[in-house]
Amino acid sequence: MRTLYYSPNSRSDTVVTLVRMVAADIEMREVTIARQDGSGGRDPANPHPEGKVPYLTDGDDAVRERGAIMLYLTDAYPEAGLGPLPSDTGRGAYLSWLFYYQGVMEPLLILQWANVSHPALTASLRDVDTMLERLAEPLRRGPWLLGDRFSAADLLCSSPFLWFADMMPADPAIRDWVARCAERLNACAGS
Repeated sequence: MRTLYYSPNSRSDTVVTLVRMVAADIEMREVTIARQDGSGGRDPANPHPEGKVPYLTDGDDAVRERGAIMLYLTDAYPEAGLGPLPSDTGRGAYLSWLFYYQGVMEPLLILQWANVSHPALTASLRDVDTMLERLAEPLRRGPWLLGDRFSAADLLCSSPFLWFADMMPADPAIRDWVARCAERLNACAGS
């Protein structure tokens, strides 16, 4: 049986939402985590090697990192239609957005929040303005990152703007997309 280790009001909320969206039969185990304010702490019931969430186990297999867990779940529950399968059109874009979030978006947003900058970071990750332009490009052509298809990539990539309203960019394509994503999340929470 698949088990998701999560903690409310954390990065794992996005994966918990995806579990609801795919209507997966996954055991949900709430664990504590160390919080930025110093509260909480490592939970011995959490098997994540670093005590973080989310963490998905599936028998002897384990998956960590939100993008990887989302890919694992959308592949495991294709009937939900939240991620293109290997033979589907749009698979490359889908994978690219999941990894772009983990490798570029989130690091840049954290660095901005921490007020950290360095030429090596800019050379490697670019900057927040460049990242936001990459994000806006497909949204100027269609309602979702994959065009007409809502996917787990939209759920993941919109998450920082849903959590931290002060990070919301001025670009109307991104603002409207985040609003559409919020509508999807609210509909899922109400069902």
